[in-house]
Amino acid sequence: MRILHTADWHLGRTLYHKTRYEEFGQFLDWLLAAVQEHAIDALLVAGDVFDTTAPSNKAQGLYYGFLSELRKTCCRHVVITAGNHDSPTFLEAPRKLLKSFDVHVIGNVPQPIEKEVILLRDGHGDPELIVCAVPYLRDHEIRISEAGESLEAKEKKLREGIESHYAKVAAAAVQLRDSLPARIPIVAMGHLFTAGGETAEGDGVRSLYVGNLAHVESQIFPPCFDYVALGHLHVPQTVGNSETIRYSGSPIPMGFGEAGQKKSVCIVDWSDETQKLELLKVPLFQKLAQIKGDWPEIEAHLDALIQTSESTWLEVVYQGSQPMPDLRERVEKRLEGTSLESLRNINFQQRAQTLSLENPTENLQELDEREVFQRCLIRSQIPEEQWSDLKAAYQEILTQYHEEDPQAH
Repeated sequence: MRILHTADWHLGRTLYHKTRYEEFGQFLDWLLAAVQEHAIDALLVAGDVFDTTAPSNKAQGLYYGFLSELRKTCCRHVVITAGNHDSPTFLEAPRKLLKSFDVHVIGNVPQPIEKEVILLRDGHGDPELIVCAVPYLRDHEIRISEAGESLEAKEKKLREGIESHYAKVAAAAVQLRDSLPARIPIVAMGHLFTAGGETAEGDGVRSLYVGNLAHVESQIFPPCFDYVALGHLHVPQTVGNSETIRYSGSPIPMGFGEAGQKKSVCIVDWSDETQKLELLKVPLFQKLAQIKGDWPEIEAHLDALIQTSESTWLEVVYQGSQPMPDLRERVEKRLEGTSLESLRNINFQQRAQTLSLENPTENLQELDEREVFQRCLIRSQIPEEQWSDLKAAYQEILTQYHEEDPQAH
């Protein structure tokens, strides 16, 4: 039995003003070829298929076109779970139709939750894999909110709720396996944030609950799981130094902070009762580059990139000590007639001046939501001992707001 674990496609995502449908299409074409080349039996997609709860027609076309073409390959099964960016009801709408093609979709937590446990059978009808297809667990699905409860009580309930959920599906999976004539692997899926998880600047990954709550430890996953396929963090990585608990990461760089990062998908192979894991490198379909420094350093970097004649999208960050009010014009003039395009120019020297002066014309696009809130606390002369509770309440509002509209800023 051979599975391929991927996640965080974010179909429909843009990078500033640039649409990325061509990149997504190239990745999905590559994935189809990889499935066939590596004789994949089951494809697992651990959340954030789409970037928004209301994906565009083009994004939907890429998704359904991929599933249609996948039927022509050797892949027998597909299991897809919802992430925090996905609409659970949207993903599940064609569930019955997709199931007839061995595509299993879990968007919401089903009742009973044991329905998340999916038994996959081979071409002869024999059991070959059990998948605990756990989607992104939303706050209201794993804890009961009580008026006046403390931040610590919320955190405790969230972690206990996530752990309890995995314990229940694990118990159901073991009971199912024990009823079968042969021992087969159990794979769990999840879309969550683990403690110590690595993120990248500008990748769009945010906390799923209030503040940094429910950053779970690897110990919440019962030992009966032979492999845990995770989504949400875009950097490919293991959890708790365990080779069998992994984030596949996003297949393409989601922001300039991921420029130069190696992307991959995970292939897990069970044969002769042994488990082998391979990371399959995903090609780079659109080069991104982040350039930082004073103007001579930026110009030197630009010249080096121009020499490669490779299509590249840039983020230019000016960090010089001298004012550079014409940064944008300089960059555009230098790139004229080349295969390079600057999508974002950040003038830190100018920004430092406006921040120190608190200029009302300051560019909000360069400020994080939490930074704006911090500025309000200072300006309103709120005592620092009250900041912690106010920031936690503000983060809770942000989390609920982003759940309703994942693209909101």
